Amino acid sequence: MLYSTVTPEQKRRTLREQLVPGAARQFPGAFNPLSARLIEDKGYDGVYISGAVLANDLGLPDIGLTTLTEVATRAGQIARMTDLPAIVDADTGFGEPMNVARTVQELEHAGLAGCHIEDQFNPKRCGHLDGKNVVDLDTMLKRVAAAADARRDPDFLVMARTDVRATDGLQTAVDRARALVDAGADAIFPEAMRSLEEFEAVCRAVDVPVLANMTEFGKSELFTRSQLAAVGIAVVIYPVTLLRAAMGAAERVLETIAADGSQTAAVEQMQTRQRLYELVDYEAYNRFDSSVFNFQVPGLDAAPGPQTPHPPTQHPHP
Repeated sequence: MLYSTVTPEQKRRTLREQLVPGAARQFPGAFNPLSARLIEDKGYDGVYISGAVLANDLGLPDIGLTTLTEVATRAGQIARMTDLPAIVDADTGFGEPMNVARTVQELEHAGLAGCHIEDQFNPKRCGHLDGKNVVDLDTMLKRVAAAADARRDPDFLVMARTDVRATDGLQTAVDRARALVDAGADAIFPEAMRSLEEFEAVCRAVDVPVLANMTEFGKSELFTRSQLAAVGIAVVIYPVTLLRAAMGAAERVLETIAADGSQTAAVEQMQTRQRLYELVDYEAYNRFDSSVFNFQVPGLDAAPGPQTPHPPTQHPHP
């Protein structure tokens, strides 16, 4: 009921235990708090919160228009609804090294298990688009060092993302990954790798967990979990998958309503009222206060019958 009873500190320890090279833990991208609960219900290992999704959900392109406050607030809302550890995309850290330091502390405070900082210029762009610009190595090392130094919980994961593969080639990406680990990165996110062999080259080059981004319509082939595990990947993210699926379904339903004058033909594809109530744990609120859940849910066989509401507990004023 309400929020997760697992503390952020516990979630961070769990994340650290999960990120084993070759484990290929799967972290689907949550686009809102309810989808995070669905990810947990389906038995996944963790939740990923994409910067592109946070921007797109506001109707904005992924070019660095969101603020630290917006990202920390929304990511915190998502993270608190699940017992799973959540990793959030912190873009370029929202400024210079001091801003990066504040970003890490704000995300810690919001209950995240970790974040990644990237080496693009600001304004940035999606990692799978052409024409990206990356900062020099020294600037990126300062970002990572500031992030690692700023955290108060040593288990908060600081991941470094590098986009340099697209601009300077694989070997530069491998060399940069090594330098970022030396600067304090706990994990590496090599963006837009072109093959399993490229992922393997990064995994072999560093002694920290490596993330694989399996986003649709991007530069990387959509490899299976077993393929990625075989080359040493520790965690696999599917950042925009659920948002794309949900928006695609929403668009089709709107077209059905326009064409048929009713949503009837699309109802079979919708999440049922029963399933929605299961995800939000509606019945659990009845155990707390029987006046909240005192009705029959259509189609829910085990729903409790009507109950007599009890008056709220009276607390005397001091």
